[in-house]
Amino acid sequence: MDEPPYLVIAAELRRRIETGELQPGDRVPSTRSLVRDFGVAMATATKALRALQQEQLVHASPGVGTVVGPQPKARPVRRPPRARGSVGHGPVEGEPLALDRGQVVRMALAIADAEGLAAVSMRRIAAELGVSTMALYRHVGGKDTLVHQMIDAAFAAFPLPPLSGDWRVRVTAIAQAQWAAYKQHLWLAGAVTVGRPQMLPSMLPHTDALLAAFKPLGKAPSMYAVITLFGYVRGLGQAMEVEAQAEQDTGLTGDDWVAQQGSEQLAAIIAAQNLTAFRELFAGGFDLDYDLDQLFAFGLELMLDGLAVRLSRP
Repeated sequence: MDEPPYLVIAAELRRRIETGELQPGDRVPSTRSLVRDFGVAMATATKALRALQQEQLVHASPGVGTVVGPQPKARPVRRPPRARGSVGHGPVEGEPLALDRGQVVRMALAIADAEGLAAVSMRRIAAELGVSTMALYRHVGGKDTLVHQMIDAAFAAFPLPPLSGDWRVRVTAIAQAQWAAYKQHLWLAGAVTVGRPQMLPSMLPHTDALLAAFKPLGKAPSMYAVITLFGYVRGLGQAMEVEAQAEQDTGLTGDDWVAQQGSEQLAAIIAAQNLTAFRELFAGGFDLDYDLDQLFAFGLELMLDGLAVRLSRP
């Protein structure tokens, strides 16, 4: 008896992994690619990838796709050393509190990275550090002040890189540094603001360098260009957290979600509403790998092309 199609596909991908054709960390073909290459339904392609996930040969990586290797273990919250004399539920009465602002901020960062910014609270941090909640306020003030310090500390790990070359090369390097920070801390993009930007020591050098790059535009337009670029990188950075949360909530990768929506349903809507551009796009098959890194690079190029035209005007 012939094997089910999804097992045939899984066997082929398994072969590529075992022979080294696909290395750990490499992206495996998306469900849409498998549909095209093997002539199967989307559900069959999804089932094949799920079978490999169950074998821990591949795992879903938010914003990237399905990649070779087992699912990484969730990062545990890293606890800085407890305050001297504490036992996990507050300081021992009469002993000095060995705590500083850096400890509090590092713990807050660890919680946010592992569980999201919503999980960060003064009570939670105090419990993790083994001190009283009130003790934290002497070091970091309130929650809003703490979040600002977290943002500053997160960006401080991605300082302004050495800049050389023309304005376009310099702006690209700055945007890439900010993008790297958002990838490292998925909560970060949602914490920073555009309309009322936080005055953060770690971010001001980025802004200053961008203002210098866009100086020929004039004072107001140069600031508008900085805000536009910042907003683009930040906006796409927020998509990474949304995708990670959706995958956690549903257990579905982006490709899995598309497969569940059903290509037949999309085709019916296109036909019913006579969506000609969509019809032309999907005619003969169309495969779009939703890779946020590629999308970031593509959008950045478009933005810089537009700024180049503006900068070239007399």
